[in-house]
Amino acid sequence: MLKSLNADRFAKPSSGFAPGPAPVLNWIDIEKLTVDDQYQRGIGRRGAINISQIAEHFDWSKFAPVIVAPVEGGLFAIVDGQHRTTAAMLRGLTSVPCQLVQADRAQQAAAYAAVNGNVTKTTHTQLFHARLAAGDEKANAIAAICSAAEVKVIRTNTAQSNMKVGQTSAVGALTRCYDLYGGGTLLAALKCITKTADGNPGYLRSTIIEALCIVLDRHSDWQSADALLIKYMEKFSFPDAWGAIVDGRDQIFPNTAKTDMADRLEKYLARKFSQASKQQAA
Repeated sequence: MLKSLNADRFAKPSSGFAPGPAPVLNWIDIEKLTVDDQYQRGIGRRGAINISQIAEHFDWSKFAPVIVAPVEGGLFAIVDGQHRTTAAMLRGLTSVPCQLVQADRAQQAAAYAAVNGNVTKTTHTQLFHARLAAGDEKANAIAAICSAAEVKVIRTNTAQSNMKVGQTSAVGALTRCYDLYGGGTLLAALKCITKTADGNPGYLRSTIIEALCIVLDRHSDWQSADALLIKYMEKFSFPDAWGAIVDGRDQIFPNTAKTDMADRLEKYLARKFSQASKQQAA
């Protein structure tokens, strides 16, 4: 759904309005672009990975204009866009679209700090929905699995205690489990939560989803016994198990919680399936 911009709910600025000269948009040769290392960060390991990703999937629709300011010698200092300009070079491009601003060195540094500091962080759930809208194959596959398990990836930050049945923000766990264990195991794990105990609202958590996938991947026979698995999981209390894991601890690390939950699930299900086997043998 397309919506018009609306600023009515925001407070009007109280400061004076002096935005400086209006910027000019222009294509500038990359050979004329420079970097002032007095305020610009160097390209480290993460920056190099970012450049490689941009170059690998280069698309002008994803390329924001580089912000530059004129400096001596007919050159231009990059205020924002060092990574994407370097990626353009890797693709053999000789010029990039630039937003040319009039700023001295101090203003350039201030602009750099503002552009890189005043960033609204995009959440994993927002990125997931963006990839879904873009037709990303993996996002579509995960969405289909979630739909089959009646799971909905919510867009907003919500406390676990306020989650409704089927709601989750654990996109990272969903993706990791899909990559490591496959769609079938992920679906079975999600159903163990949403199809039991009135849907276990608030327990579609990363540690629990991953713990279930670990156990079901180890025991494919439990996973294939879908009806029995759901029947046994109906009696497993995620609130009680989680309470026992965190009881008396000021802090618990995700990997510790995941391992502990997996151990509890494995012992519980092993007991249940063992009892069923003995009954069948008798």
